[in-house]
Amino acid sequence: MNQLFEGKRILITGGTGSLGKTLTKRILSGVAGTPAKVIVFSRDEAKQHYMRMDYLQRRVATDEIIFQNFERTLEFVIGDIRDFHSVASVCRQADIIFNAAALKQVPSCEYFPMEAVRTNIEGPQNIVQAIRDLQLPVETVVGISTDKACKPVNVMGMTKAIQERVFISANLYCPNTRFIGARYGNVLASRGSVIPLFHDQIRSGGPVTITTSDMTRFLLSLEQAVDTILNAVSHAKRGEIFIPRVPAAKVTDIAKILIGNRDIETKITGIRPGEKVHESLISEEEATRTVIRGDYYAIRPMLTEIDESAGEPPALVGEFSSDRFVMNEADTVQLLSSNKLMLEDAIDHSDELLR
Repeated sequence: MNQLFEGKRILITGGTGSLGKTLTKRILSGVAGTPAKVIVFSRDEAKQHYMRMDYLQRRVATDEIIFQNFERTLEFVIGDIRDFHSVASVCRQADIIFNAAALKQVPSCEYFPMEAVRTNIEGPQNIVQAIRDLQLPVETVVGISTDKACKPVNVMGMTKAIQERVFISANLYCPNTRFIGARYGNVLASRGSVIPLFHDQIRSGGPVTITTSDMTRFLLSLEQAVDTILNAVSHAKRGEIFIPRVPAAKVTDIAKILIGNRDIETKITGIRPGEKVHESLISEEEATRTVIRGDYYAIRPMLTEIDESAGEPPALVGEFSSDRFVMNEADTVQLLSSNKLMLEDAIDHSDELLR
């Protein structure tokens, strides 16, 4: 992976989101080579402005990483993944495309399903059509997916599941481009995830709302999400979907740890529209097509014409579900601590747990 991006032109759709910003930072760090260009493509000019200013006002993003020449390397392009012409224009400049543009809030997608279809399905199709019809020399396209695409019960998961199939089938029609995917669970610090919500509720004095006491979720950090995506670029074969081998936690344990000794009520509110009690990263049906790729699982494509790993023994005998890999409370504390996701004004009880 050392020279993965050396001299490459990289396009990140939805690049101003939580994942897009973390991915941009990792690519610009140079740990996988120095890219020729990193293009952040999104429709929110305000987010682009603040992201641009963040880079312009500092040379050092962390103590270890120094960004050099980002003024000419990092480019911001206003456009909408739903619009074929703007997608085609920006894809002309890319060797590697990361499709992170998405409508991802489960309730919003339930109330506005066609909006989810336009972004999560028609958007990826625009990328495929641009590469196919214009014969663009794109090397790799990575579709960013979600555990909700596995056995989907909500619109968000359904549209993401179809996105996976759109990209997998594109390997047949764009033989010079490798289309692959990365599917993972709840990202700890991303907008709309449970921990930022709990943080806000605790700071406001509660109550902390939990939809059901039985709920479990796979947990990983933004950096682990980026690791999954980059490992897919390095090792995935055409049509494969990479899955991180990560643990799950009970949502009640997360709430308990974050609340600590504070006198804050927890309130069970009931399942939201389209919400699951447990999530799966690999279904029972997909398990027979799942192989091991280092620290990751890879789901082989259903289309036999592009399956380059036929004959490899399956890595799983059943579903990879969040209710089967639940951490205890102590392990959940350690995971949250390692990702520095406790409240900024953490209570004494939480401080003691995390020391």
